[in-house]
Amino acid sequence: MTEVLLFHHAQGLTPGVVAFADDLRRDGHTVHTPDLYAGRTFATVEEGVAHAQEIGFGEVLGRGLRAAEGLPDALVYAGFSLGVMAAQQLAQTRPGARGALLFHACVPPSEFGSAWPAGVPAQIHGMEADPFFADEGDLEAARDLVETTPDAELFLYPGEQHLFADSSLTSYDAPSADLLMQRTRDFLQMIDQRTT
Repeated sequence: MTEVLLFHHAQGLTPGVVAFADDLRRDGHTVHTPDLYAGRTFATVEEGVAHAQEIGFGEVLGRGLRAAEGLPDALVYAGFSLGVMAAQQLAQTRPGARGALLFHACVPPSEFGSAWPAGVPAQIHGMEADPFFADEGDLEAARDLVETTPDAELFLYPGEQHLFADSSLTSYDAPSADLLMQRTRDFLQMIDQRTT
């Protein structure tokens, strides 16, 4: 099965992020969920972003990058929103990446100084009217990535919720979250089949 390094979003390592990881663990995958906020969680995205600003976005990213130290090279990197920064940078720059799952965010690959690596598949998921995803450049970056990367897919869901896959938040959208989870499972199964 696949080994996944999953990074939480701006509201922290919430019960919904843990539940998402546990669902994948029940499928037989090994899922690491580093806590970049040292146990703190926040009721709103705005509060979580303010905390990340207080720590420093560079430090939050650095904590994410350091979380990969000591883990195997052959990982799938996954992130929710803010966590996409670390997941995407590691997928692009750490040798041996098996894939990337980018939930609710996407960054232009040039942000990390290189093109998307050949042979590393990616999925990007977001709601089509989510103001954080659709209006702040992430959707455009996702479309550009898909156009230039044969192994990248973009999945858009109806609605405007940001963290719709976190079952512990009011933004949770069960039908879309279930579809995202199924696509995630299919992606991880495809990764497994590539190496067996």
